[in-house]
Amino acid sequence: MAPTTTSTVTLAVNGRTHTVSVDHRTTLLDALREQLGLTGSKKACDQGQCGACTVLLDGRRAVSCLQLAVAVQGRAVTTVEGLADGDRLHPVQQAFLDLDGYQCGFCTPGQICSAVAVIEEHAAGWPSAVTADLRPEAAPARLDAEEIRERMSGNLCRCGAYVSIVEAVARAAGAAGTVEVTAAAGAGARA
Repeated sequence: MAPTTTSTVTLAVNGRTHTVSVDHRTTLLDALREQLGLTGSKKACDQGQCGACTVLLDGRRAVSCLQLAVAVQGRAVTTVEGLADGDRLHPVQQAFLDLDGYQCGFCTPGQICSAVAVIEEHAAGWPSAVTADLRPEAAPARLDAEEIRERMSGNLCRCGAYVSIVEAVARAAGAAGTVEVTAAAGAGARA
C-alpha cells in the first residue's frame, strides 16, 4: 500500500475556518490562492526573496511561498483581504492609498502585510539591523526613514515606489511628522 500524499487540514484564515484537502507539498500561498480564492497574496519569485506573498502568521510576517499548508494548521493566517474592517480600510492600507505607496500594485499586498508587522515589531521595541542602541534600557529607536527601509527590506518593488512606501509606513505608524523622506533617501533604497 502506497503512502498517502494528501491531507485534510483546517486553516484559520482571516478569522474564518476552512477545511481543505491538500497535497503535502502545497504551499500556503497556493492553498490561499487556488483553494480559498484569496488572490491578494501574489506568486512572484516563489523562492521567498521578493516578499510579494507576505502574510501574517500568528501576527508575524511570513512569506507564504515557503510555508507548507499542512504546517500552518492551528495557526492564525491573515492576508491583505483580512486587514480591513468591512468597508473601513486598515490604517496601513489607507496610508498606501493616500500616499500612492504603489504603482503597478503587484507587490502592494505583501508590502502592506509586512508594514503591519513592522509597525507592531517597532512598537514592541524590537531592534533592526540599523538600530543604534541595543541596550535593554535604551529608548525605542525612532521610526525614521532608515529604520523603515531596513525593516521593509524583504519586500521588493520593481516599480520603485519606495519613497511613497516609506512615507505610508511612517504615516500609518503615527510617525509621519518625525520622518524626513527625500528623493535621495528613497532612490534605490531597500524597502
